[in-house]
Amino acid sequence: MNCCFNGQQCYYGRAVTVQCIRDGQFVVVVSRDVTLPRLSLDSVRLLGGNDPPCGPVESTPSFAIYQFPVTACGTSMMEDSGYVVYENSMTSSYEVGIGPFGAITRDSHFELLFQCRYSGTSVEALVVEVNSVPPPPPVAAPGPLRVELRLANGQCVTKGCAEVMLIILSQKSCEPVYVEVRIMERTDPNIFLILGHCWATSTPSPLSLPQWDLLIDGCPYQDDRYLTTLVPVTGSSGLQFPTHYKRFVVKMFTFVDPAPLQETIFIHCSTEVCHPSSGSCEQSCTRKRRDTHAKTISSGQTVVSSGEVTLVM
Repeated sequence: MNCCFNGQQCYYGRAVTVQCIRDGQFVVVVSRDVTLPRLSLDSVRLLGGNDPPCGPVESTPSFAIYQFPVTACGTSMMEDSGYVVYENSMTSSYEVGIGPFGAITRDSHFELLFQCRYSGTSVEALVVEVNSVPPPPPVAAPGPLRVELRLANGQCVTKGCAEVMLIILSQKSCEPVYVEVRIMERTDPNIFLILGHCWATSTPSPLSLPQWDLLIDGCPYQDDRYLTTLVPVTGSSGLQFPTHYKRFVVKMFTFVDPAPLQETIFIHCSTEVCHPSSGSCEQSCTRKRRDTHAKTISSGQTVVSSGEVTLVM
């Protein structure tokens, strides 16, 4: 990358060039590649503003060129060890977006302090400092994660299921129960809830026997005659963070041995929390080979359990 000024002097590279001309003028060339992300050259201003002669005298998509007298555009003058020192600065502006949970900018911030030093026999140029904005801190904050499993009965509407939390449900065999698993108390839109194994037991303990599989690796258990149905949770569901939720519908059943007139069922799910920093966090049940998920940010799997579901024959 190069840029030539008035057909005489060329400037190269991804930085800043400062020249002090003997007739008492600054020449400053700024590259858009001096920062990452690239600098918006239109946002750069000298200390003295953008009025003539303080604006760029020439510009290209890659460079902005400034030439102005050392006594203009807010330049300060001082003496230092036999030199007359002229000092100026330029800076860039940046746009800030305001959201419900904070403010962000995607623009780089640029600051440049530069000098020309004149003596009776020589002229020296000095670039003192170039600063850019450091990378923003990660949105995903460390700390404990809480996951909750909720049950509801009733009819499932088109864009989501009922969200009334019920501790005890009375259901008839083969009637549907709507299950929702969600991340609690987090506002990071970049994390995803991942369901692994979901199953039912006849006691509150997830380790008790007998057990019946509902989901395997987040997908319906294929050996079940009444397949568990996954309910998509999208941005149109009215939830603020839809990636924090998983929903599915279970056709209720009873364990065969023993077979009382009334039985209690408990539903359990193993969960993880995923951040898409190294791959996809989407779970797919339509492909023969399921996608490899990005690394999880929770320490191992967490099992969440429902309250009791009472089945009446």
